[in-house]
Amino acid sequence: MALSYAPCEYEVFVSFRGADIRTGFISHLFAALERKTIHAYKDDINLPRGEKIWPELSKAIETSRIAVVVFSKKYATSDWCLDELVKIMECKRVFNQRVLPIFYHVSQPEVLEQKGNFADLPNGPEDKMNCWRAALTEAANLAGLHLEPNR
Repeated sequence: MALSYAPCEYEVFVSFRGADIRTGFISHLFAALERKTIHAYKDDINLPRGEKIWPELSKAIETSRIAVVVFSKKYATSDWCLDELVKIMECKRVFNQRVLPIFYHVSQPEVLEQKGNFADLPNGPEDKMNCWRAALTEAANLAGLHLEPNR
């Protein structure tokens, strides 16, 4: 996959499992970013209706200065999230994009070792599943934030 340098259109791209945390933690995160006038990509606003989803998400990831990956209990049940993560880690390697993992009610070792909620990934071709596993390991090895229940 050839990548070329893309100027930053967004300051932050947030990768998260919407079904899991969109109306709670993520809505508060986006509100805090807005209060600080940090321009973040929001799929429910910035994704053009009627356009193909993946090319738009891929471009948004490439043109973001920082990627925040919110690992939650259902994150690894979504092939969309896992594909975003692969792209994010690729942009980290190619563009030196900053990546901040947030472990939201999951532990870093759970993601790193792909246990518990991260043990069973969606079905896919073996090479794709290997890319997902490698991206999970790479992201979980980064210093991040740990948010436990009742914090």
